[in-house]
Amino acid sequence: MPPFDIRPVCGSIGAEVHGIDLASDLPPESIAALRRALVEHVVLFFRRQELTPAQHLAFARRFGEISVAPFGPKHPDHPEITVLDQTTPKGEGADTWHTDNTFMQEPPLGSILRAVQLPPLGGDTCFANMAAAYEALSPPLRGFLEGLRAEHDIAKTLRQAIRDGHSDAELGEMQRRYPAVSHPVVRTHPESRRKILFVNGNFTTRLLGLSERENQALLSFLVDHVRAPEYQCRFRWEPGSLAFWDNRSAQHYGVPDYSARRIMHRVTLAGDRPA
Repeated sequence: MPPFDIRPVCGSIGAEVHGIDLASDLPPESIAALRRALVEHVVLFFRRQELTPAQHLAFARRFGEISVAPFGPKHPDHPEITVLDQTTPKGEGADTWHTDNTFMQEPPLGSILRAVQLPPLGGDTCFANMAAAYEALSPPLRGFLEGLRAEHDIAKTLRQAIRDGHSDAELGEMQRRYPAVSHPVVRTHPESRRKILFVNGNFTTRLLGLSERENQALLSFLVDHVRAPEYQCRFRWEPGSLAFWDNRSAQHYGVPDYSARRIMHRVTLAGDRPA
């Protein structure tokens, strides 16, 4: 048994972890137990954690190499930390169900998001288990999708970030650095071995080998499939809260129901090529 308490929050995704101090030097067995819990529950929630940026980074490094986001504002003292600072979030990209950075050949393993400043009300984050979403599809459709690959492209989301002042990147240069890539529509989680529906609204542009009309019908359906609440949980942020999600098997959605300033710090872990 782990030396802390893991309490599931929903039937298919999410667990709160109690009785742990993330600022402490956790022993290897605690890190191993957290990693097992992450794979099992897809997203872990922690409350009443008072971490400095350096401690946030140190905790993340216990799980692997840091992946520095290719665009977005960075912490002035710790460029590995992406700073999400918003007051008008509607339409800025996080309010679309998505998996982070699937335009990369090796999308991130996961992310650890920490609340720094919160609005008085609103700004929750929703998470969805894409293994459960895949398993809810009919067997004939699952069989068809397993033979497909999809294109993922940086352009749409980066244009939004530039438009909204969240990135000063040059679009053409970023497209040269990160050309469109293809990933399997159904990937297998490297640890749990569960199959995962691996398309999302921010980065997946088309299903390869299908006609434009077929894409309009099927890709739209698959992107929309995440909306079913039985695959989801919703996290209400408090001061000192963190969320650690498995980017290989989760999608997330930032609820844009606030107009006061919301500041979050995100550290992302390097992943592997989907298979």
